[in-house]
Amino acid sequence: MTTKTSELLAVAAPRTVAVVQRISDDQLDLPTPCSDYSVRDLLNHVFDVVVNFQALAQRQEVDWSAKTDHLTEGWRDRFAAETVRLVEAWSDPAALEGVSPGMGLPQETVGDMALIDLAVHGWDLARATGQPVVEADPAVLAAGHAFMDRMGDTGQRMGAFGEPVPTTSDVADLDRLLARTGRDPAWTP
Repeated sequence: MTTKTSELLAVAAPRTVAVVQRISDDQLDLPTPCSDYSVRDLLNHVFDVVVNFQALAQRQEVDWSAKTDHLTEGWRDRFAAETVRLVEAWSDPAALEGVSPGMGLPQETVGDMALIDLAVHGWDLARATGQPVVEADPAVLAAGHAFMDRMGDTGQRMGAFGEPVPTTSDVADLDRLLARTGRDPAWTP
């Protein structure tokens, strides 16, 4: 069984996994477009995202303050396996019903948070490590924009997103989404 959320995650996840798998150990201390995060920090955050959002799909509470170093032996393969579990967790239609007890948001919105984190942080990591950035799937971009329409201002007030970066009307859809989340699409290390 699948849901729209799991289908979108199944499209976005392999792209982020491919970026993660190409990151070398000597790149872990590089800066990222997320000014508070090195590549190592961002990888640990994205690892937390894929693990914690599995629990959120099952309406379990998570501890975002736990700062686990996931980058131990075999971390690239474990990340890939955890993204598969993330997609599976959101494939149950019950995962999208009701309100998240831990987040106080509709479960569907929580699933969209996982999607935007995976897609945008995949771009962050690719850009930080000099990898080519693959254009995101149009359906993922559409879901990301819809999420930002609903939650962008709230996310910005809570510190999840930076101030939107001004863009022109002719920028690519991915660049427009990145700018809405406070990223400069032209960022380089």
